[in-house]
Amino acid sequence: MPSNEEQIRALVERWAAAVHDGNLAGVLADHAEDLVMFDVPPPYEGVRGLDAYREIWPPFFRWQAQGASFEVESLDVVAGEDVAFAYALVRCGTAADFAARPANRLRVTFGLRRREGRWVVTHEHHSFPLADPAAEAAPDAAVAEAEVRGLHRRWFDGTAAKDLDALMEAVADDVVSYEHDQPLRHVGVNAVREICAAGLAASGDGSVAWDVPDLTIVVDGDLAVAWGLNHVSVRPNGGPSIESWSRGTRVFQRRDGAWLMTHQHLSYPYDPSTGTARTDLRP
Repeated sequence: MPSNEEQIRALVERWAAAVHDGNLAGVLADHAEDLVMFDVPPPYEGVRGLDAYREIWPPFFRWQAQGASFEVESLDVVAGEDVAFAYALVRCGTAADFAARPANRLRVTFGLRRREGRWVVTHEHHSFPLADPAAEAAPDAAVAEAEVRGLHRRWFDGTAAKDLDALMEAVADDVVSYEHDQPLRHVGVNAVREICAAGLAASGDGSVAWDVPDLTIVVDGDLAVAWGLNHVSVRPNGGPSIESWSRGTRVFQRRDGAWLMTHQHLSYPYDPSTGTARTDLRP
């Protein structure tokens, strides 16, 4: 039978793997109903109870889906017969985070008790070292710009893969989008999802690509604006490529550590003499 230390090490490693995979059931497993967690974000009095613990993870998973890693780098376990604790350093962040602070690590401490013959986590504490309070309060604009630019790259890749879920990952539930077609505005992520689904379906069995070659991004704190010319290329199976260019502006807000698009404005120029949209223009 594995020793207490071996059982707890396996428990923590399962938990970390579940976090990395975005597996909520796996994250909750081996945690007590009366768990108390001190997390990096508020509430400062801690997250109390398994139901409250469950609610903190979906925003983290949305942030992680934007390209963040979650990997245990070191793990130590001290175990008695019925009480134990473990502490770990975790590589948690995006490529841009590590470019700005290569040595930064998430610190995690677990308190465990043996209940009904099995080990369960009764206390969990996460923290990052506060190296520079001013920098923590206002993250470096270059890092934030890299994150928003990476978000666009994932959108471009998701378009080519016709992965609708990937296109929706960074769209806020309350997004308001001014699309090329009617109505005047589309409200909510489901409305935008329908537009994206129709766009992907337009290629049939062929291919579709989207990029913004002249993408410009400006970041201020937790707000970002991106604009440029959208280049869309649709190649039906066996047919010629159909290309179009239009104008696009997108507004992002950082919520719970993840960038989400809260507004989008797309348009074609129009011919004032005829009132028709000019979809044939090229840069």
